[in-house]
Amino acid sequence: MCPEPFITPPPFPIAPDQVLALSQARLAEPFALLGPNSGGVAGQLVVFVPGASEVCALFGSEVPLTQVATGLWAGRINPGAPYRLRASAGSTVWDFDDPYRFGPVLGALDEHLFSEGTHKRLWQILGARVIEHEGAQGTAFAVWAPGAQAVSVVGGFNFWDGRRHPMRPRGTTGIWELFIPGLVEGTSYKYQIRSADGALQPLKADPLGFGSEHPPANASVIRDIAGYGWSDGDWMETRAARNHRRAPISVYEVHLGSWRHKAERRMSWVEAATELVDYVAGMGFTHIELMPVSEHPFDGSWGYQPVGLYAPTVRHGPPHEFRDLIDAAHRRGIGVLLDWVPGHFPSDAHGLARFDGTHLYEHADPREGFHPDWNTLIYNFGRREVANFLRSNALYWLEEYHIDGLRVDAVASMLYRDYSRKDGEWIPNTHGGRENLEAIAFLRAANRLAYAEAEGIMTVAEESTAFPGVSAPAHAGGLGFGFKWNMGWMNDTLRYMAEDPVNRKHHHHLLTFGIHYAFSENFFLPISHDEVVHGKGSMLAKMPGDAWQKFANLRAYYGFMWGHPGKKLLFMGCEFGQSGEWSHDGELAWSEAAEAPNAGLQRLVRDLNALYRAEPALHARDCEPEGFGWLDGGATELSALAFSRHAPGARPVAVVCNFTPVPRRWRCPLPAAGRWREVLNTDAAVYGGTGRGNGGAVMAEDVAQMGQPASAEIELPPLATLFLVHDPDTG
Repeated sequence: MCPEPFITPPPFPIAPDQVLALSQARLAEPFALLGPNSGGVAGQLVVFVPGASEVCALFGSEVPLTQVATGLWAGRINPGAPYRLRASAGSTVWDFDDPYRFGPVLGALDEHLFSEGTHKRLWQILGARVIEHEGAQGTAFAVWAPGAQAVSVVGGFNFWDGRRHPMRPRGTTGIWELFIPGLVEGTSYKYQIRSADGALQPLKADPLGFGSEHPPANASVIRDIAGYGWSDGDWMETRAARNHRRAPISVYEVHLGSWRHKAERRMSWVEAATELVDYVAGMGFTHIELMPVSEHPFDGSWGYQPVGLYAPTVRHGPPHEFRDLIDAAHRRGIGVLLDWVPGHFPSDAHGLARFDGTHLYEHADPREGFHPDWNTLIYNFGRREVANFLRSNALYWLEEYHIDGLRVDAVASMLYRDYSRKDGEWIPNTHGGRENLEAIAFLRAANRLAYAEAEGIMTVAEESTAFPGVSAPAHAGGLGFGFKWNMGWMNDTLRYMAEDPVNRKHHHHLLTFGIHYAFSENFFLPISHDEVVHGKGSMLAKMPGDAWQKFANLRAYYGFMWGHPGKKLLFMGCEFGQSGEWSHDGELAWSEAAEAPNAGLQRLVRDLNALYRAEPALHARDCEPEGFGWLDGGATELSALAFSRHAPGARPVAVVCNFTPVPRRWRCPLPAAGRWREVLNTDAAVYGGTGRGNGGAVMAEDVAQMGQPASAEIELPPLATLFLVHDPDTG
């Protein structure tokens, strides 16, 4: 009597419990049952082909197999002989390779490095990789799920049936893998995971998937990311100098989905490779910063709640077309930065949350693992595999997509265990403090890896506290970032600009205080998307006064910003003074850009970028105190100020600001006598101003003032910033 679940006596012993486990999609060791070595005996072939009426092995001739259980076929073949399978159902006949005749793909060294948490390039061993393996073309799947009882690859190719492609576990690594011959680029898939307690988890997208379906669909998609033909060699050889703290760096921050629409749809990567790159080049920005491009389920998160960290969002096209954008920017001499989000992830069922039935990527305790601000989950940075997953992702973008730098989002939320938490809602570190020691270690390690492996890149921290040494080297106790956003400068100066000019004299310190700490870090001056959403109003709307004064105030502010020490970042739409808040659902108000005052502001930003790049004094010592000097920072009653910028071997530049609508004659201290050319005046008629100025130049006399050896009578236009460049031959 044949024991259940067999319906036909098998030609050799087959364990009934394995057959039952296969039928219930909980087979943990599929290669013990399936393939040409069933039961560990060479030549004993078992295959699972549900729905077939006949199955045979092909060696040049057909060897019929016997159906021994529902969908399960068995027979003897020559040990070690190559074979394919042929199945039929009615009049339909198909030939295919048996996934269970192939050996493992993962090597011993990869397993060791993964277990150690030191594998630099996880995307080369995990995910869904299109490869040739043992003479066959197909896709190698590998996923980390150490708490799983069984894992299967599912998709339309196998009717989303978890019984058909169970994966093999790889020792104690927690990795499950399977090579499936014949699966090609564009195939959708997920992982079916049965947790240790036997429960099936929601179908999971691949944490290292290189592509995704269009939202709201959320399966991973096989993408062959190998072999792109880059043509940016000149850029890659020179970008270290372009990304240096002494280089001019002026960044245009972009949310591509709302930058410009094409026939009521989002712009594609390919379209952006022409239109966005042309625009940025024409405006004189040195870099584009893209808000998060990693795949995310919810448009309203703007990409800041990513699920597919290794997949460029398909909203704009497939991965190779994203590379087209990067390549095009590089050919035009423009760098590309990505907004990177390693601090948290959403709790969507198809994502990382309770990935294998355990709190694998996140902390189990919500006091550590739940983010109250964003209703998201926090990575367990202390788990070596999780930290490795994130570090490797940073390197992935830098290497595979030639990204020039990463702006790391919400660093402050990672550094402090009590971030946005009340007493009793957080757990102190091992020393009883509030610092997240594991996150700090992760950030240092990620920066070390990025700078060591990807020559010439930059990393930038969005960090809103006074945490010490954010942009100091990791080996010196810092976090190892290249730059940090200067949130204090941004908040103070925008508070100042919001004041009516008649009251600004009472708030003069908001403009000047930033110099006290301007060189404590390598700073960016950021006017980002965060300043023009959620009821904060547009940059133009923040300015006081009538329509003319609003534009004049904004022009003067941008002049002050481009003259001030620090690299520059401006969010899209701010360059032409969009009147309304930014909305991710629409596009920028490009019709406004054609209006005279908006076009004047846009022209000013272009010219500020050109001046900033042309004058080393304005950029070469952005991060060093030697590059700045007060000429007169104390003209409080006039709401005026003047400072100079310097660089070795470069002519000095004087920056003079008047933040009242009253034109003035003002004796301004200057570092040298002689002719000072007025190279930019934000009140020029071409920018929409009154056209007041100094006739192209002022003459500084040997009249000492405010500790400077010379001074000049200057016409200060209303609500304006002047840039004066010294002509050394006239001193």
